[in-house]
Amino acid sequence: MISRSRGRLAFPLFLVFLAALSWAGAQSAPQKLPQAPPDLDATVARVMAAFEVPGISLAIVKDGRVVVAKGYGVRKLGEIAPVDGQTLFGIASNTKIFTATALGLLVEEGKIAWDSPVIDYLPWFQMWDPYVTRELTVRDLLVHRSGLGLGAGDLLWWPPSTYDRKEIMRRLRFIKPATSFRSAYAYDNVLYLVAGELIETVSGLNWEDFVGQRILKKVGMTTSEVRFSSDANKGNVAGTHAKVEGALRLVKPMDSDNTNPAGGINSNAEDMAKWMLVLLNEGRLADGSRVYSERTSRELTTLVTPIPISAPPPELAALRPNFQGYALGLNIHDFQGKKVVTHTGGLPGYLSKVTLLPELNLGITVLTNQESGEAFSSLTWHIVDHYLVAPATDWVDSYLKVKARREARTAEAMKKAAGARDGASKPSLALEKYAGTYTDSWYGDITIALEGGKLVLSFTKTPALIGDLEHWQYDTFIVRWRDRELRADAYLTFALNPDGTIDQAKMRAVSPETDFSFDFHDLLLKPAKKRQGSET
Repeated sequence: MISRSRGRLAFPLFLVFLAALSWAGAQSAPQKLPQAPPDLDATVARVMAAFEVPGISLAIVKDGRVVVAKGYGVRKLGEIAPVDGQTLFGIASNTKIFTATALGLLVEEGKIAWDSPVIDYLPWFQMWDPYVTRELTVRDLLVHRSGLGLGAGDLLWWPPSTYDRKEIMRRLRFIKPATSFRSAYAYDNVLYLVAGELIETVSGLNWEDFVGQRILKKVGMTTSEVRFSSDANKGNVAGTHAKVEGALRLVKPMDSDNTNPAGGINSNAEDMAKWMLVLLNEGRLADGSRVYSERTSRELTTLVTPIPISAPPPELAALRPNFQGYALGLNIHDFQGKKVVTHTGGLPGYLSKVTLLPELNLGITVLTNQESGEAFSSLTWHIVDHYLVAPATDWVDSYLKVKARREARTAEAMKKAAGARDGASKPSLALEKYAGTYTDSWYGDITIALEGGKLVLSFTKTPALIGDLEHWQYDTFIVRWRDRELRADAYLTFALNPDGTIDQAKMRAVSPETDFSFDFHDLLLKPAKKRQGSET
């Protein structure tokens, strides 16, 4: 039997022995690399099959280490070239945080201030409302609260137009606001063009050179590009795919550089892993030097514009946040009690998602060469669940159900519209009476011509927007775009004056699935009048 006094002595000595062993092990054993989900490859394969994605580029960083930076699948349908860790994808609006960071660097240098008016640096800049022109700050350029409607002005650059950046910006003063200043969230791209122009004016470098030299090069993103046009269909670049009239196929990539500050960067898993490490380390590189300051990091990730919370579909109930909003080029919300810093990006044939959970020191980038938000979301949340040690959720099955229900709703809406159509109705006027030039105050001229007994509509500054008018009912036609990759057919409705002449025409997308950047509904087309010495 061990005496009580001996027992008291032996137990502390045993603890000391264990501590010594632990210290020795810590000195000799190498730091273990955080582990990826054990079923990661199988899950990626399932995601790609479920949502018809040819290729995925995936990066995971955890605790300051790169866990995964690799590719899956193929770059292009029908070809065998694989996606690898350096295959370039358009990251689209995940570019916005780079633009915000560039502005942050100029703030650090004392060349601009976040809350100074934009007109202090761009005196010629104007919005519709003179008050907004005077009060819009550098910060306001990034946070989607200017009063512009969702996607307002995107038709000035998408599909690619012949307008240059300065002309696009000049035309902003003709776009009527949808809400009052700073009262509501509405995502826009055009004010990021203004941010790019501000960077050039203040720094003397255009946006591409500034971001390339001051951010990408310093981070070590050596294979990334800063222009839409840099990588179209050449080298180790993922092809762009989308469903067109029910079939998955290659589609034309975005190749215009007008909106590079809003979405022009092309990157890959290896480079995005480096970028996420910098974001999670508050701007600090592995060698202790900085890309940007800790203060800039706080600015970039502090919520500015609240976003209303709506209930997600029942299958995705776990994703309902307690708070959500927009910071500077980043979305902020919560998941399972953790702060999430994230953004998505979309271009023709590319969708991407970057997700950071700072409290877990975790970052995930999913780049895809197909337009499936369900793919990047289901994969991201599967990975997050692994690191949270959360109960397993079949995110692929959940998103498949949500997708099927959305598609059914769209089909029902289209069927309902067709059922309500008065197919026996006729246009009020002879077709040639609808022909002519029409002008919208912010877009410019649109022409309608009678060709071979049919009406053809053309956007004069957007070569891809040429469509045949198909009578729908009364004085409404449907514009069937000749480029079927656009997937954006639109109603065109004419209103007549009492004397039978045309007063105006308005447009609206036919399908509820139409991308918001086709902001046809913002156009008010008036018959052009002959005038001297003025520009449309």
